[in-house]
Amino acid sequence: MSPFVTTPVTSRRKQKGFSLIELLIVVAIIVILITMALPRITSAKIGANEAAAAGALRQIGQAETQYSTTYALKGFADSLAALGNGGLANGTTCAPSPDHACLIDSTLSAGTKSGYKFVVTPGNPVNGVNTSYAAGAAPMAYNNTGVRLFCMTSEDSQIRADSNIGASTTPPSGASCSSGQFSPM
Repeated sequence: MSPFVTTPVTSRRKQKGFSLIELLIVVAIIVILITMALPRITSAKIGANEAAAAGALRQIGQAETQYSTTYALKGFADSLAALGNGGLANGTTCAPSPDHACLIDSTLSAGTKSGYKFVVTPGNPVNGVNTSYAAGAAPMAYNNTGVRLFCMTSEDSQIRADSNIGASTTPPSGASCSSGQFSPM
């Protein structure tokens, strides 16, 4: 007897690649993971946009203070354009003036930034001088780019927020900001 035992060789076809079922299972798992992660990604994006909106209002408040000091005969700026480049054409050097003080970036001075709409409204002028202002911010798309509303007034320069249960996409007015509806941040 030979020390080598031979066994019959069965012919089995070697499989190359993945079967359709295996690929479908992998795709299904990936879809499930994406579906689970999407709300967290959206929530993180909304949080980042809201933080950026509050920061932009802080920047507007600082620019308003500087504007009123620099242009005392005008008082506070009556628009975002006056705080920024005033709608100057791209490539034009911004030379500070009461119509375009060059204190905020061109994106914010156009009224939108990081998924939020911004507006500045002057208070009642006294002898042609704006003695107050209000600035507001609202999400461009509720529950997509943001949720909360933000505002501040020249009276206390305190950034305030509202939970925005009405799903508004209109920046708040100075009157609503001072009404007590908005909580200090």
